[in-house]
Amino acid sequence: MQECSSLMNKQPVAEKLYPIIIEHIRKQGGAGLSFADFMQLCLYHPRYGYYIQDRERIGKGGDFFTSSSVHEVFGTLLARQLAQMHAILGHSTFTVVEQGAGEGQLALDILNQLQIHAPECYAELDYCIVEISPENCKRQIDLLHAHRCVRWSDFVNVQKVEGCFLSNELVDAFPVHMVEKHEGVLYEVRVIECDGVLAEKLVPASGAVTEHFARLGVEPTEGNRAELCPAAAKWMDQVASKLKQGFVITLDYGYPAAELYAPFRRNGTLMCYSCHSANDNPYQNVGEQDITAHVDFTLLQQIGKEAGLDTLYFGEQYRFLMGLGFVEELMRLQAQKTDPDEAMALRMTLKNLIVPDSGMGDTFKVLVQGRGVDNPELLCSRSVADIAAQF
Repeated sequence: MQECSSLMNKQPVAEKLYPIIIEHIRKQGGAGLSFADFMQLCLYHPRYGYYIQDRERIGKGGDFFTSSSVHEVFGTLLARQLAQMHAILGHSTFTVVEQGAGEGQLALDILNQLQIHAPECYAELDYCIVEISPENCKRQIDLLHAHRCVRWSDFVNVQKVEGCFLSNELVDAFPVHMVEKHEGVLYEVRVIECDGVLAEKLVPASGAVTEHFARLGVEPTEGNRAELCPAAAKWMDQVASKLKQGFVITLDYGYPAAELYAPFRRNGTLMCYSCHSANDNPYQNVGEQDITAHVDFTLLQQIGKEAGLDTLYFGEQYRFLMGLGFVEELMRLQAQKTDPDEAMALRMTLKNLIVPDSGMGDTFKVLVQGRGVDNPELLCSRSVADIAAQF
């Protein structure tokens, strides 16, 4: 097994962040950095991290699209689910805590929809945004200034919530550990310096890593590389501790553990994004590209259950949106178009939210958990067969 293999190939890197990463590696001596620590520096360094910098990340001029950047219909449908959750709880104040709100577009679409179509919910709404990027906060404040129910908070200061925790493509950006399995033994990937560039070496995995997979009841196949995300488990436990009564909605791309660690997934799911191009080399352009890994939804459900959260819904994004009225909304919007070309453009845009493979329909999943709400019949759980029977 080769201990030191260069992965950088002398490619350009962020001039300011790269020396900082090298310094952190040298402080560890020969042990190097865990991949999670390396990813943390790349994405969240307090000055040069990808998510901290003042840069455009979402949309045509950025590095990637999110569901909320595709069309306002996404926020419109989510607002319908939130309005039903407000009615289920029946409290005078309904708090929504959105973590990682980006530039605020999803919040805006939700708030606009509730203000017009669910005024009773809007009147009792406390919309709290948890955002670590100062630049994103500025954009959110500018975009959401008309909605007086919006406030900002550090996560640690969020008090017991009666309402809903909401996140869209948050967990996939949590730092992950990287492992490989060889001759039946799990090894952890460590990031080191080798001949002046970033490289990897493998060390026997810690007890915490083996316990993680034992808890899931599944682990990587022989010869495979995979990721695990203890940060996601910690986050889920913290969210549960702050939810007095209500719901947690987690939207992200990912799989149940058995599929995430399936034998055919030889190289794991880690990917990098820049200018709408994808690559699998996290060691280039550090701080200038997004680094993500698919979410383990089995882990989130396990941790949630241990913390007192019931799984109320889990399914593909297309099923979630269809249940909330995607087809009806598409027909309504299409009827407003007098130009056939505009109607076709609308259909082509919205299909990205529901089609599989090339779109977001099945890769993106939705997990809804609850505390103290029994087992309500959520709008999102409406079956596709029931919807089809209406037309």
